[in-house]
Amino acid sequence: MRRFTPEYLSRTREGMWADSRDALTDLDLSNRERVLDVGCGTGELTRVLAAESADANAEVIGVDADPRLLDVASDHVPTVAGDALRLPFADDSVDLVVCQALLINLPEPAAALREFARVSTDLVAAIEPNNAAVSVDSTVDSEVDLEARVREAYLRGIDTDVALGERVESLFAEAGIDPLSTRQYNHEKRTEPPYSEDALRSAKRKASGEGLADHEVELCRGLDGEATYDTLRRAWREMGREVIEQMQDESYERVETVPFTVTVGQVDSDTG
Repeated sequence: MRRFTPEYLSRTREGMWADSRDALTDLDLSNRERVLDVGCGTGELTRVLAAESADANAEVIGVDADPRLLDVASDHVPTVAGDALRLPFADDSVDLVVCQALLINLPEPAAALREFARVSTDLVAAIEPNNAAVSVDSTVDSEVDLEARVREAYLRGIDTDVALGERVESLFAEAGIDPLSTRQYNHEKRTEPPYSEDALRSAKRKASGEGLADHEVELCRGLDGEATYDTLRRAWREMGREVIEQMQDESYERVETVPFTVTVGQVDSDTG
């Protein structure tokens, strides 16, 4: 499983669920007793689950294998250190297991779902993106093209299915979980004046080339033809400088839309 820094998760999950939580309706959070958020990272989703199940006085626990991430999450929610493939919970000990952007990072996502089914008496939910369908619109024309090139190379170079999204339903069936519903949620990340500190830091990372470093290994594997990581990085840095120039006169705007599928399933009584 790939590891992420707290800063990376903060950037990618900032603002998620802030405007609408309708896609979480089928988790039936108002009637939960004990909920696990597996692969909770820094706990953004865990806090949402706790807020949405507050009327039911549910116990909501974040689970992650990375102590760096749990250090951040534990400031806000109860946490337990644990691997998604070997959860430190007894059979039938919770009534909902949730994960967000976890299965796309696992080489055998169905194995994790079977483990979720083992500990849940009722529901399993997976909130997974389709990274192949991400769209970017920007006032810097080169950013749109470069984002597409980077995304295509990343998809070729990664060793897990980061475009899993709507195909999770078939994994549920494979793991003995009866799919009940799917809902779509589009996570929109908008950058516009006045620019936040995070937006300014992101622009600086682009201009320095640091913005590609998080995925250098995958990009090097995925690039083909005459393209190399160094040439791509030079173009990326040039694009970043143009972003900063537009920010200086407050004309820069960018919208990135990441489509997520929320899949909810019922645990088979013979499995869970």
